[in-house]
Amino acid sequence: HVMRLFQKDTRVQVTALCDVYADMLDKTLQAAPGAKTFTDHRKLLEYKELDIVLNATPDHWHAQTTIDALKAGKDVYVEKPLTLTIEEGPEVVKAARVNERVCQVGMQQRSGPHYLRAKEEYFDTGRLGKVTLARTWWHGNTYHLRRAPDYLRQQPSNLDWARFLGPLKWRDWDPQQYWNWRAYLDFGGGQVTDLFTHWIDVVHMFLGQEIPISAVAAGGVYYYKDGRTAPDTINVLLEYPGEFTATFEATLAPGVRGAAVEICGTEGRLWISRERYEFHPAEKGAKPVVVEAEPYDFTLDHVKDFLECVRTRQRPRGDVLIGHRSAQASHLGNIAYVEKRRLRFDPVREQILPL
Repeated sequence: HVMRLFQKDTRVQVTALCDVYADMLDKTLQAAPGAKTFTDHRKLLEYKELDIVLNATPDHWHAQTTIDALKAGKDVYVEKPLTLTIEEGPEVVKAARVNERVCQVGMQQRSGPHYLRAKEEYFDTGRLGKVTLARTWWHGNTYHLRRAPDYLRQQPSNLDWARFLGPLKWRDWDPQQYWNWRAYLDFGGGQVTDLFTHWIDVVHMFLGQEIPISAVAAGGVYYYKDGRTAPDTINVLLEYPGEFTATFEATLAPGVRGAAVEICGTEGRLWISRERYEFHPAEKGAKPVVVEAEPYDFTLDHVKDFLECVRTRQRPRGDVLIGHRSAQASHLGNIAYVEKRRLRFDPVREQILPL
């Protein structure tokens, strides 16, 4: 999908593709005829006709492939979350800075016109008053419920399973772990890093604070007893030094859907989704303000911002450091869930404090 958005710019030509599964390469070639194909990203990075890398691997490969591309002198647009672990974040940031590369993380709300308008009208002006609570939720995301098709019951001969696993511990072929990797904590952070990373980034953008000081979480596999290790239901609570908390709740169980962010202040609350935002003043009887978003995919604006920064060498809206901080916040929630304890986090050293 994002590749097609890049192709809307006439200056962009897709010259190479990389995937561990040859059938996927053949399918993608239909949208990029003539592109060279690779099954190992290291070979792709040796290809001279390459300036930019779009990185849409599963999460467990994000950091290493991005670092390798940056060290090879390529500018990178990488999907969120930037990392699989907190420790990877500073290494990716360092690779971008040392090699003077542009690195945009795919948190497209940073470029969404109605998100930018809401920031300017309500947060840059302090119109909400003192903010004490940011609520976020994302229910019913079906990307976490994908069932592997029958043709993957046996490992295809042209799918490099060892390469797909990469840095992970070896395990025998499992079509579900390949097809629905988001359901397994080895490969990613489940709904927290996949979805909360988007929303906590909106909170960071609006409120100007990016590093929590504590995290707690609770949840589990309550409904989909299908072997997944990532919880199908999760609640996360982060505390920030600016004296506010940010929460995330998500369930995959049928019966509830929807995704939004709500920022609560002493002068009112702002509710925002990808479709619109609403401001509800605190005064009794005051009418809410509702602004509808333009009906298009503003990921295109995020791609345009990246391409413009490739040209000007400025830092993009979703710069690698911003991407690290938002992934880090999500990772803290997941670590609190796995360890079943309240974490304390040093915002200066960016380290989890001992018990």
